[in-house]
Amino acid sequence: MEDRGRNSRTYNNRKKTSARPSGRPVSQSRKRRTSGQTPGRRPTGRRSSADRARMRRRRQRNRMIQLVLLIILVIAAIAGIVIWKRYSPSKEQYDMKKYYGIEKDGQLGITVDNKVVEAKGKLSDGKAYVAYDVVRDYINSRFYWDSNENVLLYMLPKDMISVDVGSKDYSVSREKKSEDYVILKTEGNTAYIALDFVQQYTNIDYEVSSNPDHVMIRTKWGKTDVATVKKNTQVRYQGGVKSPVLAELKKKDEVTIIESEENWKKIRTKEGVIGYVKNNALKNEEKKNITRKFDEQNYSSISKDYTINMAWHNVTNQDANKGVAQKIAQTKGLTTLAPTWVHVADTSGNITSIASSDYVSYAHQQNIEVWMTVRDFDGGISSEQESYELLSYTSRRETLITQLIAEALRVGVDGINVDFEKISDKCGEHYIEFIRELSVKCRQNDLVLSVDNYVPKSFNTQYDRKEQGIVADYVVIMGYDEYYAGSPEAGPVSSYNYVKEGIEETLKEVPAKKVISGIPFFTRLWKETPKTEEELASEKGTDAAEYSVNVESVAYGMDNAQAQIKQAGVETTWDKKAGQNYATWEADGAKYEIWLEDAKSIEPKLKLMQKYKLAGTAEWSLGQESTDIWNLIQKYVN
Repeated sequence: MEDRGRNSRTYNNRKKTSARPSGRPVSQSRKRRTSGQTPGRRPTGRRSSADRARMRRRRQRNRMIQLVLLIILVIAAIAGIVIWKRYSPSKEQYDMKKYYGIEKDGQLGITVDNKVVEAKGKLSDGKAYVAYDVVRDYINSRFYWDSNENVLLYMLPKDMISVDVGSKDYSVSREKKSEDYVILKTEGNTAYIALDFVQQYTNIDYEVSSNPDHVMIRTKWGKTDVATVKKNTQVRYQGGVKSPVLAELKKKDEVTIIESEENWKKIRTKEGVIGYVKNNALKNEEKKNITRKFDEQNYSSISKDYTINMAWHNVTNQDANKGVAQKIAQTKGLTTLAPTWVHVADTSGNITSIASSDYVSYAHQQNIEVWMTVRDFDGGISSEQESYELLSYTSRRETLITQLIAEALRVGVDGINVDFEKISDKCGEHYIEFIRELSVKCRQNDLVLSVDNYVPKSFNTQYDRKEQGIVADYVVIMGYDEYYAGSPEAGPVSSYNYVKEGIEETLKEVPAKKVISGIPFFTRLWKETPKTEEELASEKGTDAAEYSVNVESVAYGMDNAQAQIKQAGVETTWDKKAGQNYATWEADGAKYEIWLEDAKSIEPKLKLMQKYKLAGTAEWSLGQESTDIWNLIQKYVN
């Protein structure tokens, strides 16, 4: 009973205490309970508008964050794809038929050293054949194909090799030889030469590979940059991982380095594939001496042990030969005469000649050699087309050479001087073949062969001075006609720089000991008259319209040129640029100009001969010089 009473009191006391929570009035507590609220809890009814707004903003913010994250992920994915596509190595295989230029079945792709050339080759009976023009342009230019007479020629120092189409036989001069394969085949207008035959006369090596069929030809030997493949890798068409693949390389393969770029090297594989490899895929870069045993042909030459002083003697008839004694008597230090005796009579190879054995005998008595000159102008032929018709046929060249040698032996000359000035671009390969063939016959008969050439320019490369310098004994520069008969403007015949350039350019291709520098004994008097309105109108749109005057000229020897100056009553002045005495005057409505050749202009040209240690000098032409010139020349030739 008592315990119950204590508890009751305690309960009542607690009840009383809780009736006024936090000291608030009973009425407030009661009012809160009456409104349905429980102390210490959030309202259980509808949320306020502010709460709802906050919730909406929160949800919007979350959706925005999710969207941004999604966009970032998408962008990252796209960027990853782009980067992967850009920087990941391509596995695309390049079309190797396209690479070699193979367009039809049966074609053989060709690589020569570090260059893919025209796919003008084929495999036949297990042998590789290459088109003649590829052999000529890239492998050995001494091979010559006569498409008119269907014969392949190759000139040795003292022999001619001849091969007929479809034959296993060939001739070396008069000796017959054979191979176990057909040497020369034709297909349409194209001649194909067996590489095995080319290799007999050329220091080359080659390797034939398949998929597709192609041949790698090596013509260059000596120190070569090579490297070893560090790890398996690919050869690509261009420098870059996205470039298509040309070939696979395996670890320890050796490649030839052609050139280096920032991160890539251009290389050549042993199969002849030329492309690009990453720098870090290679190791052990070094110089390697790559050689092949081969006996080169020795083209021996006649070389005089004195400085040559040659004068062309412009002989136009038999009677003129009788004046040789007088001409020689006027000279000093002359070593060689080149009389213009022989002309090509027709396109069949016949010649006309006014050569004189008496002339030769007298010259020899004076210790002067005679090199008879043959020309393709001022005779029976006198055009580029006629020279082409003559030289593009083997039988016609043979006729010409046979007659030249016979005439040389008949009169007892010491050599032949070739002055062919009507050689077109298309005639170039035929012309140099003529020089090769003539050199063989001259070598067999102990005759000097000299060849006249224009000052080297871009438009006369067809004369092939480099080959002349190998097969001929002397290469003569005609260092005059800078401004020539028929020139549209006036100027010096032979300025100092013109001669200097001619020598320097020739020496890039021909040894100095074989070069003779030609100088003029003549000059030109130029006459300029203004063009009429009618002439200017008629020339509109043509090259001639660039010039406002008509130009004429007359060639004079040294003494006659001085006489023209004296007659005009004018004084000369030194033209420093031309290196010549110059005069000009007006008369009869025309302007006259002349750049003189005299001792003052000739000596610097002789000094050039001496400076560059040339074989000698030559003069055009005997009889046009002043008497004081020979004392000057003698200072430089002895």
